[in-house]
Amino acid sequence: MALRGLAHSGPNSRGPSEEVVAAAEERRAPAVVPVGAVREDDEEDDGRGRGLLRWDGFSAWLHCVCVVGFDLELGQAVEVIYPQHSKLTDKEKTNICYLSFPDSNSGCLGDTQFCFRFRQSSGRRVSLHCLLDQFDKDLPVYLKDPAYFYGYVYFRQVRDKTLKRGYFQKSLVLISKLPYIHFFHTVLKQIAPEYFEKSEPYLEAACNDVDQWPAPVPGKTLHLPIMGVVMKVRIPTCHDKPGTTQIVQLTQQANTHISVILPTVHEVDLFRCFCPVFLHSQMLWELVLLGEPLVVMAPSPSESSETVLALINCISPLKYVSDFRPYFTIHDSEFKEYTTRTQAPPSVILGVTNPFFAKTLQHWPHIIRIGDLKPAGEIPKQVKVKKLKNLKTLDSKPGVYTSYKPYLNRDEEIIKQLQKVLIVSSFKGVQQKRPSEAQSVILRRYFLELTQSFIIPLERYVASLMPLQKSISPWKSPPQLRQFLPEEFMKTLEKTGPQLTSRIKGDWIGLYRHFLKSPNFDGWFKTRRKEMTQKLEALHLEALCEEDLLLWTQKHTEVETVDLVLKLKNKLLQADREHLPVKPETMEKLRTHIDAIIFALPEDLQGILLKTGMT
Repeated sequence: MALRGLAHSGPNSRGPSEEVVAAAEERRAPAVVPVGAVREDDEEDDGRGRGLLRWDGFSAWLHCVCVVGFDLELGQAVEVIYPQHSKLTDKEKTNICYLSFPDSNSGCLGDTQFCFRFRQSSGRRVSLHCLLDQFDKDLPVYLKDPAYFYGYVYFRQVRDKTLKRGYFQKSLVLISKLPYIHFFHTVLKQIAPEYFEKSEPYLEAACNDVDQWPAPVPGKTLHLPIMGVVMKVRIPTCHDKPGTTQIVQLTQQANTHISVILPTVHEVDLFRCFCPVFLHSQMLWELVLLGEPLVVMAPSPSESSETVLALINCISPLKYVSDFRPYFTIHDSEFKEYTTRTQAPPSVILGVTNPFFAKTLQHWPHIIRIGDLKPAGEIPKQVKVKKLKNLKTLDSKPGVYTSYKPYLNRDEEIIKQLQKVLIVSSFKGVQQKRPSEAQSVILRRYFLELTQSFIIPLERYVASLMPLQKSISPWKSPPQLRQFLPEEFMKTLEKTGPQLTSRIKGDWIGLYRHFLKSPNFDGWFKTRRKEMTQKLEALHLEALCEEDLLLWTQKHTEVETVDLVLKLKNKLLQADREHLPVKPETMEKLRTHIDAIIFALPEDLQGILLKTGMT
């Protein structure tokens, strides 16, 4: 395997001044150019109308686009990185090279799409001009993944007698920090086939289109043109009601310019992925919830990546906080770390296709072996739960290989619902099965209700750890949250446990005890504790605003008054820096208080305090 130099340069700049060029050279980025994108409506005007650095619009969606080819002497090689100034470390390039091609045993002829995920190199500096960070706070927690890159692959392998190897093999890969699986796979379907015919000029044009897109602001519905196709998407927000599709599918007549409407940017076809194992879907939900080490062995990266992503998705809106790799190879930089036998397998979900893993990962406690995923509408034979010792090779029969005993009884109702074939008559009298999309909606709702039934008692208990609002004094530091006590929580389950919202019976107490020791609980509680602490800070700010601070200063010394002003200014900075849930009018009221206090002081102190911080 080797890395080639960059084969193609980016598009020409459009006459910027020498000063701007010099500044851009220092950043190794192209210079400022006017943005001329025409937007469909005002809601998409999120800074794109103002002059931005070239490629800022692109960087909000993608880190770069790579073309990975196969060379008989060099092996897999990065042939193109676009835009040219995009920075990837050697380790990141190596990961992209190996993860962009299926294993040779997969035999993927034709076009194949899949996804991979890899760790960003440590010490990577976030671009000062990247628009992602300011929107991150409004994203659902399960879509925040700042330490990783996602690779979206369109791989083509076709016979070509003119080549020594006898095959044309190449991948077009989109590298992004956004886990918008469905969206980027749709983008690739639009541009990759044309790219393989028209090569680099087409890729440059597609990247220019992406650079004109409005930023991916959570909650916004966007119209995104790319190479003659307009996609309508909505970016999820943390305020969305779980399980609902927010995008409004308008009539064809009102939107004749829209080619593709995506009801989701990140979800996969849940039923298609769970179809071979839906008899055991509840057990798999438990394994993912508890952060158990899990391996998906599949015939191709397409099946492995879809299944891993479906598993992660099944505990939504709870975030799966451990590592997961939709497609994992023996060349991965974490291969030794994840396959060592000197310690217990880590909390991670791996998707693999290489037969070598059947031996390397034999010591892992839970392995799902799946065959080819059937086309939508076809129901494959259900796999069985088998003992781990029966998994000899990757050619072993499909099945769930584990000795895990589920805490909860199996929900027979959902199984009957999914097994039941809904026959409907079309206007032509043709009988047809319930579509896979409808089955996915049923399965997604089932997982959502199961996860919510499990998490609501925890939410209720954690809310009780919040101090009463009357205990918040403007003249004291905000009170601390009470400590989370596992046994105290367990006692609440008798009256307010999951039995209030779920029909499923079983050892819920045992499941909670196991969950409280898992990485997913640590991640969830850390997020909740941060949110509640910020709420206390916000309430403390509101309490300060309700006080007559000017009257207070008349009863205290100048030194104490100056100290108060400095503390209030720090409060304002903290509220802005940490995005505290404070109303704008509260912030403005506090600024007015600060100004009033400052102007009541002697002129020499006024000058100093007005220059200190911001009011």
